[in-house]
Amino acid sequence: MDYNKTAADILKLVGGEKNVVSVTNCMTRLRFVLNDAGKADTEGLKNVKGVQGIVTKNGQFQVVIGTDVSHVCDEIKKLGHFGEETQAPKENKGIVAGFFGGLTAIFQPIIPALAGSGMIKALLALLVFVGWVDNGSQTYQIFNAFGDALFSFLPFMLAFSAAKYFGCNQYVSAALAGVLLHSSFTSLEAPILLFGFVPVTQVSYGGSVVPILLIVWAQSYIERFANKISPKSVKIFLAPLLTIIVTGCLGITILGPLGNLVGQGLAVGFNWLNDYAGWVIPFLMGAFCPFFVMTGMHYCFAPIQTIQYATLGYGTILGPGMLASNIAQGTASLVVGLKSKNKELKQLGISAGFTGLMGITEPALYGVTLKYKRPLYAAMIGGGVAGLYAGITGIHTYSSTTAGLLALPVYIGGSGFENVINAAITIVISMVVTAAATLVLGFEDPKEDQQEEQSPAEEKKAETSSMRIEIASPVSGKEIPLSEVKDEVFSKNIVGKGAAVIPSEGKVYAPADGTVASVFDTKHAIGLVTEDGAEILIHVGIDTVELGGKYFTAHVKQDDKVKRGQLLLEFELDAIREAGYDTVTPVIISNTDSYLDVLAAEPGEINAGDMLIAIVK
Repeated sequence: MDYNKTAADILKLVGGEKNVVSVTNCMTRLRFVLNDAGKADTEGLKNVKGVQGIVTKNGQFQVVIGTDVSHVCDEIKKLGHFGEETQAPKENKGIVAGFFGGLTAIFQPIIPALAGSGMIKALLALLVFVGWVDNGSQTYQIFNAFGDALFSFLPFMLAFSAAKYFGCNQYVSAALAGVLLHSSFTSLEAPILLFGFVPVTQVSYGGSVVPILLIVWAQSYIERFANKISPKSVKIFLAPLLTIIVTGCLGITILGPLGNLVGQGLAVGFNWLNDYAGWVIPFLMGAFCPFFVMTGMHYCFAPIQTIQYATLGYGTILGPGMLASNIAQGTASLVVGLKSKNKELKQLGISAGFTGLMGITEPALYGVTLKYKRPLYAAMIGGGVAGLYAGITGIHTYSSTTAGLLALPVYIGGSGFENVINAAITIVISMVVTAAATLVLGFEDPKEDQQEEQSPAEEKKAETSSMRIEIASPVSGKEIPLSEVKDEVFSKNIVGKGAAVIPSEGKVYAPADGTVASVFDTKHAIGLVTEDGAEILIHVGIDTVELGGKYFTAHVKQDDKVKRGQLLLEFELDAIREAGYDTVTPVIISNTDSYLDVLAAEPGEINAGDMLIAIVK
């Protein structure tokens, strides 16, 4: 994949740099916050090479790429000069939708850390199982600390992420998380009284979820009020002082204990489900997880799973059902790839299939199963059957990680090996049932685009019928490749191919016969349309728009007819350089896509009127 071209195409089709508030990525998706989602060309984006699908959810415009997403995101950030992600404006989505949308936004950024820490615990369990590491050794204790650290100090991570969502100071939120976990507070002997009469319930907040979320939510209101009433001269310390004291007192007396009770209530609910209806959730997750993934709602289960680990020591909400579903998605995609006679679908199906088996299903879902429908139904059948088996046998995970073939170590734990054996059987059932269902249901295999073979006479005719349009240099100076221009809009061919000239004099001449399409108000750039239909942009200098027209004199106006060599523009070359601006002048064929190729002359000294660009039509 050409990351830069894919990034440029995506940026253009989402409405351009000015329509993007921010962009970030998760494991497989670009997540845009757009000023106006209506400006995004959804159908055009689906046709960009490398794009697997489009999702709009929770104020984000999501472009599904796959495992190469981080590279594409980096290129987009470079092209658009985007900083860190900002939160989308809050929409009135209703209480339930808003609640789950909030959980998704808060937990999504820390999912990689949860998965990595969980995998460390899983690998340690595997090493102990095969006898390579002793669980009483110092090496085990060190790496166990690596895996436990996130879960022990989870309130810090959640405080930072929740503060970003609620729009309050992240460092103040982290300080409040520190209050819950501070050794001086946790070591106090019961009963504890604040101000001598307000009781403080002693709770172990390490690994907790709900208490810190309630505290940061309260902080968002208290902080705004503190900022409002604090005089400007002392706001820098008075506002956070008031926020920490007021929110902290509320946290340790009301919100923290309340959140702990919610966690205990959820634990009771989990126990009831495990005892009386343990098959329900794995079955539903196995069958319908693709729809959760489509909407991004699978992230909403992460906090519930984390509470399970904190209260029960194991999880049943995500792992078993998602294992069945992810393996099914990967298998369906793999079968499609192996059966397809279309080279592009074969390559996509096989690569997305293996990625799905490892637990990353978006490429398989958006690129194969959802697109061809019947493989999706097959994956739902296989995932549902395997999920039902997982639920009946009561398998559960002992740490959090991406559900796939490599996740088997997280099922090692408890007494004996029954749990991990049943997890392996779940994988086999998912693969076998899904493969059989995919073969039975089939899919519509797209035909290859075939080009009719041309006879030698036809090839000769086509060759002689092609046209070559020559565009002269509008300025005298030194020609350089466009890639050397210190502006990525030009150097990356975002607006089109062409060449650039470092001018030796301040005069711009018409490079061909045509019509003036536009003269910028700041006079630093002129657009022309030649008689052959080529659209030419002549841009004098980099960022010279900031001069507001100073040092520029235009000799033509919009819609004027011009002849090659006619003076279009004059500019004070030395004055512009002294003002600190680069005077390199890109000459761009802005409708490059309309031609077979756009070729620049060899770099070197060039005079106005010499051939600069050749267009192959």
